[in-house]
Amino acid sequence: MSTLPFEGGASPAVDVHAHILLPALQQLVSDADPEGFGAQQALEVRRNGPESMAASGRMIKERWPQLTDLDRRLADMDAQGVDVQLVSPSPSHFYYFAGEELSLQLAMAANQAVREFVDRAPERLNGLGLVPLQHPALMVEALEHAVLECGLLGVEIGSFAATPGDPERSTVELSDPRLEPLWTRAEELGALVFLHPFGCSLDERLDRFYLANTVSQPAENAVALSHLIFSGVLDRHPGLKVLAAHGGGYLPTSLGRSDHAWKVRPEAHGCAQPPSSYLKKLYFDSLVHDPAQLRALVAAAGPEQVLLGSDYPFDMGSDSPADEVRAASLPADDAAKVLAGNAAALGITPASILTARPTA
Repeated sequence: MSTLPFEGGASPAVDVHAHILLPALQQLVSDADPEGFGAQQALEVRRNGPESMAASGRMIKERWPQLTDLDRRLADMDAQGVDVQLVSPSPSHFYYFAGEELSLQLAMAANQAVREFVDRAPERLNGLGLVPLQHPALMVEALEHAVLECGLLGVEIGSFAATPGDPERSTVELSDPRLEPLWTRAEELGALVFLHPFGCSLDERLDRFYLANTVSQPAENAVALSHLIFSGVLDRHPGLKVLAAHGGGYLPTSLGRSDHAWKVRPEAHGCAQPPSSYLKKLYFDSLVHDPAQLRALVAAAGPEQVLLGSDYPFDMGSDSPADEVRAASLPADDAAKVLAGNAAALGITPASILTARPTA
């Protein structure tokens, strides 16, 4: 088990859900595939609606320094009482519309960019890379590049991927048999797979009132995790480390109906145990925005399965993630696990204390 380098001082805090923006990556994809990039931008406008797109544009402009400037990030971490961030690319960089050659180029460019960012403050940061979910046959190569070549702790994926050239059609779900090599290799490497939805197939039904985020993110988490559970992925890969953003969305505290379906419906019986039992095999960040809901998440999944997350620096994140965990009034031992202990158990440490990169 890895240990954190700041034991003995104040209670440590490890934020496992924090993002960086990679402008060079956006430039690369817009230059290489302007038609695909334009279509993806148009889809986002349709899904979010003009009011939310305008508000998000202003938010990104205001928070550009937090997304790109290391010194500002470190100052914010100090103000928040966060010792370590596990940084991942903004989900806007998934670019699941890209073709095979471009998608692998983008994933490797993102992996290298995250590595370079982490290396500027390895005592405070570690990182996750990307894999092209829309091209399952390329995912192991991208995963190995992230973990073995770039020394990152794992990869970030979305809740589904669309067909290249047809971004409205969801064709790769997390239950897809073509993903089996990814789960196998991630389990072998001990790599973390961070599930972070971006976009929702409900499209215009959510294009007002910011429902494209407030409803779609929890719904997409619930759908994607249900695909993992009901398809038996977690039975076949018991050592797989999947961390779900936003507290796993609607799933963790709403599994009674899933358990009932598992009992009475043969097509819902693809997993060996009742769906609720798999909460103990998954990990969730703490970003649920409500003390009672955080207590419910910890009660449902167990205190060993929940890790501190902020979604830094987006406006739907938390500016005081550690304080929000403490505000939930969890037992002291449970709060310590959420703040840093569970991260240590998963090997989420500052990059500087990892003496060697994986070679498996």
